[in-house]
Order: sequence, then C-alpha cells, then structure tokens
Amino acid sequence: MQSIIIGKNQAGQRLDKFLHKYLPLAGTGFLYKMLRKKNITLNGKKAEGNEILAIQDEICVYFSQETFARFTGGMQVTTAVGKGDVNMKLQSSRIKEYETAYSCLEGISVLYEDEDCLILNKPAGILAQKATASDLSLNEWLIGYLLSQNTAFEKELSTFRPSVCNRLDRNTSGILLCGKSLGGLQVLSRCIKERSIRKFYRTICVGALKAPMTIEGYLVKDRAGNRVTLSDTPERVSQGGKASYVRTVCSPVLVTEEYTLLEVELITGKSHQIRAHLASIGHPLIGDFKYGQEKVNRSLKEEVGLEHQLLHACSVIFPEISAGPGSLLSGKTICAPCPELFTRLEEKLFGR
Repeated sequence: MQSIIIGKNQAGQRLDKFLHKYLPLAGTGFLYKMLRKKNITLNGKKAEGNEILAIQDEICVYFSQETFARFTGGMQVTTAVGKGDVNMKLQSSRIKEYETAYSCLEGISVLYEDEDCLILNKPAGILAQKATASDLSLNEWLIGYLLSQNTAFEKELSTFRPSVCNRLDRNTSGILLCGKSLGGLQVLSRCIKERSIRKFYRTICVGALKAPMTIEGYLVKDRAGNRVTLSDTPERVSQGGKASYVRTVCSPVLVTEEYTLLEVELITGKSHQIRAHLASIGHPLIGDFKYGQEKVNRSLKEEVGLEHQLLHACSVIFPEISAGPGSLLSGKTICAPCPELFTRLEEKLFGR
C-alpha cells in the first residue's frame, strides 16, 4: 500500500486528474475500476474520481510494488506506512537532465523569487521550452535550480512540475515568468491570459521612427516555414490560416536617420509579433535574418558579431493582486538589464 498526503501543489485539482499524473501509464478505465473496487481510496473512503483534493487529504493505493512500478513508468518507491508519506524518485535520467541543464545553461540570472513565483533573465540563444525531446531549455534549468535549493523538492515532481509561463524566441533575451508552485503557475497564467501584465521590450530597428505609434493587424502563422504574415483585415489573410488580432505600441527612445532605439509594449502576445509588425511598416529589427534587411544585418554581423534579432524583454508591470499566490508581486515593476551586446550596439549606433 502506498499512502499519499496531498500538499499545496496537488490541492485544488480533481482526484482523477491527480491519479493520471501519479500513475501516468494507467488507463482511465483502469483507474475508475480501481476506484470502484476501493483499491484506491480517498481519506479511507470509496471515491468517484471527481472529488476536488484539499491539503492533507490522504489517498491510499493498494497495489503491489511491482504493479505500482509498472504504472509509474519504473519509478522507485519507498513507502513509510503509518506516517502518510511516500517518497517517489523519478528515473535517474530525468533528474540528470535537470541537473545537466542547471549546470550547462549559462548566463541565466534570477530577477525575483518568492515561495510561488520566479522571474528569470534569459540570455539570447537559450530555449524557453523544448523544441525537441533532446533539447535543454529554461524549463529544465528551472527544475534543476529548485532541486539545487531544496533536494526534498524531488518528491513533488511525480505529480507537479514547475514551468515557464510565457514564451520568448530562442534568440530573444529577457524576462521569463515561472511558476514554482501550482498557485504560482495559476496566477501567472491567468494574468497572461487576461493581459493584465504589461510587457515591455527594447529593440533597435532600421530607419528613423520619430513618433510613437500603435500598429494593429491580423497575423497568421505558417508553421512549415516558421514565419508569420500580417494583414489589415482578417479576410485578406492567406487561405487556410487562422487570423489572430495583434496590437503593438512603439515609442522611440533615441533616433538617427539610420536607426531607432525603441521601447515596445506588447499588447497582445503572438509568435514573432514585434518582428513581423515592425518589418511590415519598413522598420525591421537589426539582426533579424528572417524579416529584416540583409545588407544591414550582414554589415552588423561583420562589424560586431550580431547574428540574431536584437530584441530584449526588459520589464513587466504586474496588476494589483489582493491575496494568495502572486500577491507579493502586486503592482510591482520587474526590470531586466539589457545584455552586453545590446549596450555595445546602442553606444555604437547612437553615441551613448
């Protein structure tokens, strides 16, 4: 028998959803059969599966060690019967992946941390989330970091996994919001979905953009080519694509005849939105080899080694959050310093 005591990162979800995470190789029909036969109980009683779990609830799983290992994917289990404690160790290869990401991915810095939320400054060149199974990303680094701070966190990983909440392109640097706890994940995800977090970027674009402007339109993604296209109206978007409304606010900071240092507020958040929006009005980002000007990009690559779009998520402003997870971030502004290459280019192109 295995006994699981529900903690804060498991509470608030349905029992059947939790069981799918805890026993990932067990089918839905099998789990409901075990609930009906009381081979899985909740607080010592028969359960239906739709119960909402609360902190300190106890789930008992009456399986043999062999059966349990089969449905958990071979995880090693040590059970403390009577203490209501089960210590589940993930396969060593998965833990090794987190540790490898934490030790190998360099230049990541912590901008803010509390019990529920973590805010990181991501360097260009690192994935926020995996693109292929063999990738190492900020998601793995995040868990490796948390394990380095508290090795006891390992037992949480069978039913809860901390995660990055927003996306940045591999070669975009700057702020990533991460949920350390289930509550942190939920509040950050809700704020992003509701667009109540204000997100600001710094970039340098080609040409003189002398006045603030708001760019609006409809975007569709070509997944095969990993590009997006823009149109003034959804009817004009290429056939077969799903149009998404996008809005970007651009404010010039420094301007020459050749370049503009911009602060950009991302009102909506779609893939390649800033890059495609600025390119669509004739002011592409420097270093952007997908949407930019080849001659400018080639020159800056030769002169200063710029090999990717110069785009940095520089600050976020949080809404008022009255209580619970996220409340320590209520009304706060979090800033991420620009990378060294950005500041060098700023000095070179604007003389500062």
